[in-house]
Amino acid sequence: MLRLPPYRLLEPSSAEEAVQLLADEPGEAMLLAGGTDLVPNMKHGLFEPKTVISLAKVEGLEGVSESEAGLRLGPMTTLADASQNELVLTRAPALAQAAGVVAGPQLRNVGTLGGNLMLDTRCRWYNQTYFWRKGLGYCLKKDGTLCHVVEGGSRCVAAASNDTAPALMTLNASAVFLGSDGEREVAIADLWTTDGIVNKKVGADELLIAIKVPLQAPGHRGAYAKLRRRDSIDFPLFGCAVRLDLDEEGAVSGADLAAVALVARPVRVKGVEELLLGTKPGSEAFDQAVEEVAQLAYKRCRPLDNVPGDAEWRREMVPVYVRRALRAAAE
Repeated sequence: MLRLPPYRLLEPSSAEEAVQLLADEPGEAMLLAGGTDLVPNMKHGLFEPKTVISLAKVEGLEGVSESEAGLRLGPMTTLADASQNELVLTRAPALAQAAGVVAGPQLRNVGTLGGNLMLDTRCRWYNQTYFWRKGLGYCLKKDGTLCHVVEGGSRCVAAASNDTAPALMTLNASAVFLGSDGEREVAIADLWTTDGIVNKKVGADELLIAIKVPLQAPGHRGAYAKLRRRDSIDFPLFGCAVRLDLDEEGAVSGADLAAVALVARPVRVKGVEELLLGTKPGSEAFDQAVEEVAQLAYKRCRPLDNVPGDAEWRREMVPVYVRRALRAAAE
């Protein structure tokens, strides 16, 4: 049986108090939202916080609201609620779909939208028990100096595996953080680094307090497609989110595509809008454009041997899932 290491649990009642607790113990404290990732990682010896700060009693971090500017989502909103919320379903369908395929239903009832966005990177050589990792000699991300994915690699390439991240990127969403110096808002597309050890530009004393999704075009469509071994629970082996905006005549006036489970950051595939612009779903031109986008993604998205599943097979699945996401969005 894997046991939790000793730690101190704190339960602040406000975001400001939580930030102060983080600032009091820089690098020694970690935030607990749903705990579906934090707790297993602590049992595996991957996270070793002296203090765990629960957000369960912090007011104002749950729920979805709408304004003229768009949607505001609380980071403590469960994934189940986000996937079923009527505002998210109608205003940001790709996000609802992505939230609805994270893990299984039991974990979605506990796991949170903010927790998925802030998910640690994952790797087949890292997300293992301490005994397993010790036998291998550890890795760059934890306790070792060797990368088992890239021979001679000096930078960790553990994969961003958060399903909601590419959906939020295609929606041009932003994240609001509260820190010791006050609030700051950052575009989710600009949140990431290429380092698998720390892949987010977030201060040690900062707390995610909101996710903002701007108002989308009147003809907005979106979809998320996810490759995984077991459809009921697994992390993505590849995931892609699509945004299509249709004008009054039903032609594509805007488009975007972002993918996850490749490298340390979600990847936006550039050039997608140019290929789809002006085509109408259901037409031969649209079908041709979908194929061109699928092949573009195949060239740009190159899975590494960092998550379970043969990397070459995962790459061959890239155009398959891109086609599925585009067709689902168009429908």
